[in-house]
Amino acid sequence: MSTMNTLHAAFAAKVDAVLSALEAEGALPPQTPRANVTVEPPRDPSHGDLATNAAMVLAKHAKTNPRALAEQIVEKLSADPDIVEATIAGPGFINLRLSDLAWQNELVAIGDLADDYGKSDMGRDTTVNVEYVSANPTGPMHMGHCRGAVVGDALASLLEFAGHKVVREYYVNDAGSQVDTLARSAHLRYREALGDDIGAIPQGLYPGDYLVPVGKALADELGDRFKDAPESEWLVLFREKAVAAMIEMIKSDLALMGIHHDLFASEATLQAEGKPEAAEAWLRSHDLVYDGVLEAPKGKAPPEDWEPVELPLFRSTKFGDDQDRPIKKSDGKWTYFGADLAYHMQKAEKADALIDIWGADHAGTVKRIKAAVAALAEGEGKTIPFDVKLVQMVALMRDGEPLKMSKRSGNFITLAEMVDEVGKDVVRFTMLTRKPEAQMEFDFAKVVEASKDNPVFYVQYAHARISSILRKGAAEGFAPSADGIALLGEEELGLVKQAAQFPRIVEAAAQAREPHRIAFFLYDLAGAFHAYWNLGNDKPEKRFIVAQEAELSGARLFLAAQIGQVIRNGLALLGVEAVEEM
Repeated sequence: MSTMNTLHAAFAAKVDAVLSALEAEGALPPQTPRANVTVEPPRDPSHGDLATNAAMVLAKHAKTNPRALAEQIVEKLSADPDIVEATIAGPGFINLRLSDLAWQNELVAIGDLADDYGKSDMGRDTTVNVEYVSANPTGPMHMGHCRGAVVGDALASLLEFAGHKVVREYYVNDAGSQVDTLARSAHLRYREALGDDIGAIPQGLYPGDYLVPVGKALADELGDRFKDAPESEWLVLFREKAVAAMIEMIKSDLALMGIHHDLFASEATLQAEGKPEAAEAWLRSHDLVYDGVLEAPKGKAPPEDWEPVELPLFRSTKFGDDQDRPIKKSDGKWTYFGADLAYHMQKAEKADALIDIWGADHAGTVKRIKAAVAALAEGEGKTIPFDVKLVQMVALMRDGEPLKMSKRSGNFITLAEMVDEVGKDVVRFTMLTRKPEAQMEFDFAKVVEASKDNPVFYVQYAHARISSILRKGAAEGFAPSADGIALLGEEELGLVKQAAQFPRIVEAAAQAREPHRIAFFLYDLAGAFHAYWNLGNDKPEKRFIVAQEAELSGARLFLAAQIGQVIRNGLALLGVEAVEEM
């Protein structure tokens, strides 16, 4: 464990110290590997506060049975004043029940660490490149981009909190045929701005109204000199200017969600600098690219005009793919795959690990791009961990009915429209309430409901309730104070135990690259807080403020303040505001 100054890390260290003592006594062989030893809460809280599998995983190495080793570990742990009970369960698991003082000290630690509570040095300053969104620069951000944008941004924040240096990157696909289509669409709107009647938007061009201001800006800047000019004279210029305008629009849309990238990398620049050629040369020198003929399309008769063409092929079958894949097209242009592998190698030059957030429709590409990056990295004499997170599309609903599309964009709901209707926090939190690989529905009516079934409301309401309690306490002359925390009982310490999971959850979520775990944790913590608050409705002596009990009231207000602190820390990782009133 590498979480700084927290209870779980402290008890993991205590178990580790006991194992070192057993080594010194000869009960364990010297340098017994401990990588698989865990110290974490048991699945059933009635078994205790923490459990360790140390005896189970080390017994074979010690040439003894797990229960016998567990007895030696328990004997030493029982001498620790912070451990009131150490028991052996089943074949050799060890359950620990901690003293109230241990939990009281953790509550004080939350107050002392404040915004830093849960931070970790696990990442050890390693640089992780997280690439997310990377939508084609042909229009505004829409709902299809939203989930990946939120997952990527929350993951980047989580990794930073866990001690990594993070580069947030957006890859601009500005070298394909779609940007030529964008340039032609912008030219049409340019002519419209100059007074031409353009009629219906021709099939194949982008129809959205978002290009109207782009056309007007081009007309204002360039006048009419390209209105009737042949395409060869204006295509490159209009492509550059239209892409630049789209990137500014994309940045603006993402900013509505609180999303900002450190780097916008251009595919066109990558190709101009010869990066794909360099990657191809290296792969050829290691017999990973060869000239060959693609097989005819499987499962159906090939088209009448199909001809076998020799192309440079990457040996992706060597890495489990069902066929080798071309890195160039028959016209000599790079395939998406060919350009992508060069792009990933460029990222790997400056990072220790790579993470891509992709739409689930790219699942078929994952294995081959990971194989190509592994091969290229190996050629540089290093290993680059490379993880691809696939994100499912989101079905938009209103009151259970599929939603109609947007007029502004032509055929989709824009991100700006979503944020305008329900707010940034609702969009961000909701996108993290399910695993990204799971299907999701986003119902505009349900995500703003004030109910327990709406996770973002439930969590924000917990924080608002805490803020209200603290304001009420101040109005009645009570201030949060740790002086009386020894007066906190079992129910109150249960809240501390729940909040104290946060540092462990942060590390586990960062290791698994799963920011949704933070959202799940916050929902559970909010639930525990609401349950305690409701207890005060039935039992006045359990309220946070008990008029005749100043010391107890101060301690409970201190407890409430620290639960609020943990909720704020978790929401900050998700990019969601911790509101003080609702």
